Amino acid sequence: MTALKGPEIDAYVSRPDASRPIALVYGPDAGLVRERVEALVKASVDDPADPFALVRLDGDAIEPGRIAEEAHTVPLFGGRRAVWIKAGRSNLAAAVEALAADPPRDCRVVVEAGELRKDSALRLACEKARNAVVLPCYVDGDADLGRLVDQEMRAAGLTIADDAKTLVVSLLGGDRQASRGELRKLALYGHGRGRIEADDVLAVIADASALALDDVIDAAFAGKPAAFDSEYARARAAGTHPDRVITSALRHAAQLHRAKVAIESGRSAQDAVREGFRGLFFRREPTVRTALTAWTTPRLAQAMADLAETATAVRRQNDLADALAHRALLSLSLKARQKR
Repeated sequence: MTALKGPEIDAYVSRPDASRPIALVYGPDAGLVRERVEALVKASVDDPADPFALVRLDGDAIEPGRIAEEAHTVPLFGGRRAVWIKAGRSNLAAAVEALAADPPRDCRVVVEAGELRKDSALRLACEKARNAVVLPCYVDGDADLGRLVDQEMRAAGLTIADDAKTLVVSLLGGDRQASRGELRKLALYGHGRGRIEADDVLAVIADASALALDDVIDAAFAGKPAAFDSEYARARAAGTHPDRVITSALRHAAQLHRAKVAIESGRSAQDAVREGFRGLFFRREPTVRTALTAWTTPRLAQAMADLAETATAVRRQNDLADALAHRALLSLSLKARQKR
């Protein structure tokens, strides 16, 4: 099995192994796929802008033997070469198998693809080849996003407050390049101050990413199934992965649960909401209060358990992620309409 994980992926991308010159980069996070492909290309050739060093191919517009032909071409002016293939609907498995049987010596072949099922012929061909690697690119989890925040802040010479970091992680979406773009915009906004605070995050990122997810989650917990359907479709069309939606819903359920417990302990609804939902946009307060009246503490505890189970299922069954997430949240919106 040649599918790499975690640190193995970073190590291969930064210093590609010459004994494994074929790399398949695929997954639901298109931004991360492109980021890793570009990093691989940059590490494989002296000048990515040189058409003699880097050959770009459209998988749907090439003859079957073109990949091997380009991979074995001897550089006219010397130097390292790479072939970057954008996979499409055409089946490239046979071409990859042929290349793996007669691998290039001085050329890196990078195949860029979107989501691939476990039984995908291209994925299986690369996983079976000893001289190929498979780099899956799944949507960043909270820990991954936290590391990304730290990385971008360090690069900008900034620090970030803990509450600001928690807030920014909750606002970033399911596309690595989009997340980097938002973080760099935040760093530019905080240039010269030295430290990023929660107010900075709200000023810069909130409108860009809240985003659709806020409307999806609010509609679900407030018991508005029709609005949920519409907002969920919009979020998916914008590229938000189901895993990110479920994770946000689970976080929201936990916040509602804490606020509900606080209210039952004697806190006012206003204080419970403000303390339990730091950084909450003022326009969302009425919706959150509606949800607090619709849900009891035991039902919120059950909702958290159900969402946690869904989150696990979504990560394990990526091909069913959309259906699983939609069903779980639609069920929540219907339960929110029940009296008790």
